[in-house]
Amino acid sequence: MKNKFLIMNVALGGLMALFASASCVSQKENLAEGQNYLRYVDPYIGSGEHGHVFVGANVPLGMVQAGPQNIHKGWDWCSGYHYSDSVLIGFSHTHLSGTGCADLGDVLLMPFVGDVRTARGEQDNIDGSCSTYYSHKNEEVSPGYYSLLMDNGVRAELSATDRVAIHRYAYPEGTPRLLVNLKEGNGDRAYETRLNKVDEYTVEGWRFSRGWSPQHKVFFVLRSEQPIERMDVFDDDNPAGQDSLTGAAVKGVLTFKGQPQHVQLKVALSSVSCANAMANLEAEQPGWDFEQVRKDAAERWNRMLSCIRVEDSDEQAKTIFYTSLYHMFIAPTLYADVNGEYRGHDDKIYRAEGWTNYSTFSLWDTYRTYHPLLTLIQPQLVPDMINSMLSIYDQQGKLPIWPLVGGETNQMPGYSALPVIADAYLKGIRGFDPERALKCMVASATCENQRGVPYIMEKGWIPCDKMPEATSIAMEYAVGDWGLAMMAKAMGKQEVYNTFMKRGHYYEHYFDKDINFIRPKMEDGSWRTPYNPFLAVFGWGDFCEGNGWHYTFFVPQYPEGLVALMGGDEPFVGKLDSLFLAEGDMGEQAPPDISGLMGMYAHGNEPSHHVAYLYAYAGQQWKTAERISYIQHHFYTDRPDGIIGNEDCGQMSAWHVLSALGFYQVNPSNGVFVFGCPRFQKATVSLPEGKTFEVVAPAVSRENKYIRSVRLNGKPYTRSYVTYEDIMKGGTLEFEMGSEPNKAFGADPADRPRSITE
Repeated sequence: MKNKFLIMNVALGGLMALFASASCVSQKENLAEGQNYLRYVDPYIGSGEHGHVFVGANVPLGMVQAGPQNIHKGWDWCSGYHYSDSVLIGFSHTHLSGTGCADLGDVLLMPFVGDVRTARGEQDNIDGSCSTYYSHKNEEVSPGYYSLLMDNGVRAELSATDRVAIHRYAYPEGTPRLLVNLKEGNGDRAYETRLNKVDEYTVEGWRFSRGWSPQHKVFFVLRSEQPIERMDVFDDDNPAGQDSLTGAAVKGVLTFKGQPQHVQLKVALSSVSCANAMANLEAEQPGWDFEQVRKDAAERWNRMLSCIRVEDSDEQAKTIFYTSLYHMFIAPTLYADVNGEYRGHDDKIYRAEGWTNYSTFSLWDTYRTYHPLLTLIQPQLVPDMINSMLSIYDQQGKLPIWPLVGGETNQMPGYSALPVIADAYLKGIRGFDPERALKCMVASATCENQRGVPYIMEKGWIPCDKMPEATSIAMEYAVGDWGLAMMAKAMGKQEVYNTFMKRGHYYEHYFDKDINFIRPKMEDGSWRTPYNPFLAVFGWGDFCEGNGWHYTFFVPQYPEGLVALMGGDEPFVGKLDSLFLAEGDMGEQAPPDISGLMGMYAHGNEPSHHVAYLYAYAGQQWKTAERISYIQHHFYTDRPDGIIGNEDCGQMSAWHVLSALGFYQVNPSNGVFVFGCPRFQKATVSLPEGKTFEVVAPAVSRENKYIRSVRLNGKPYTRSYVTYEDIMKGGTLEFEMGSEPNKAFGADPADRPRSITE
């Protein structure tokens, strides 16, 4: 009976995972037609400079990211891999993608030949270590597959399912060995590790660590197709016997019977237990068919990427686009076993029943574009992500800020889960409890332990002389409060609406009309003096990863209000023009995140992402088109340095994908998509119920970047935006593009985007 129950749970978990990773129904037709979107994906894009993307093998939103790992040398190695490097220390099973902080790198495996050894070595000296040099010419990577012929003579191949990685090694002559390194992570610190040889084919253990995430527990099972003759265990690099060891820095070296030249391994992960890891392994990879696993992973990626079909003669642009779409679905990550169990932020075990649990939400980044885009191209994923956020509330008493595989990092300002939930509800997406969600939102927005919230409730602003980044925190709160208010209104909660709509306008407290800038405010109500809007101080300044120029335009929830504060259309446009031209010294302590500069506009960092679209709110959509066209062509390329800043778990890529379609949701919670400049001659978005939404721009080019006129479903359309409702009905949006602007398009106040829609 127990086994029967396990099989039922495993089957259910597998079906849930399959549903979670499946894309829109109509995408199957693309596969039947032989559409191969993977040929346009280049995983190296963003692996150089400051992109920080993951390079390796995984499936969409999978728990496992199996890939190569370099020695961690600082900020540009946040993913564990950087294109500039040439020293490999092994292949680990968890990686971040595009983040500005490092962590994970769990369960590091390194195949080698020769004497038993465990040392990692250093970047400038790997003599006598297990590490090796490598070259990109001997490397192959595509969605769901990674291969490398290392300088030590071993060829390694990796692929994966949701929770299990499969490794295939071809050894040269000599004694084949495998280092299992539980000490090494990627910028974190292990505090308890264990290795135990269960039988001649199986090793299990765990790695508990602290890093960016305050707690991270990984249990694993390693199963070998070839019998293991012995496992020597080490306390760091000190011999400690055989078969079993627990400590802070356990390593093990596997030696295989008969010195096989070909070895296959499977590694399954769990946040709960080794038993759950074994169940994950048996459910997802019961056999040893590497090629089938690779094929299945590729097919899943192809289905995911087929949600948008691009037709254009610019092959390079397609590569950039589909690579962006690929990067979008590396995170969030599945965080539940096949039986639905997962470890919460409170270290207790929970079970997701009827939904799939996710973690790794870079919400300060992704609420702006990633999540609104999901509501268009993968709406079936949205309820599970919201239920995951509500579960985190149950674990820690507030909605997540930046949750990472079992721990809350509390990184970045704001409570950015609020606009995500509000946006989904206001768009009619269900599959979660709205009453519960609203209660969690209100509780998070009034939580006394939330940075600066008591000041917001007492004063309406957060004093800059009381905490760092106060102005950014308060401005971000106003965005979340606005979304909360609109959701409450739609649910008939008038009192909640009144309270939080008032708070959604608190950005007004920071606007100094004498200088036309957002300005930090002291506890006594006076302005910070002196004040330099160019100055940016990492970690301890008035703004988070930005300066006064950036945050002066940070009112995405109500740009019309900002236009009014600045005195109307003309002064607003003048100020916005100045942003793209301004030059000044940001100071020696400016964060490296401020990148992709056009004047003081910083495309490499998220607070600027909506700004180029603001011209439309003042009746000058043609200037938005100019800026968007420039950003698309100059800040997104097909090189390793092709992402202008941290990829940030899909946000930078989502901006490109959405903008390439020709529109962008400025207000993260109202479903109004402002027109920019389409990138392709034709793009078709697959929608639920077999519907499609076509964006057609036959004459678009670098030169023909201006919208001359628009037709929606064959009828003239004068607005400079389109609504979510209209998109989801299906149809055709046709842009007539030209080399000269039509300054009348979208100029009439009735045709401009609006933040409050009835």
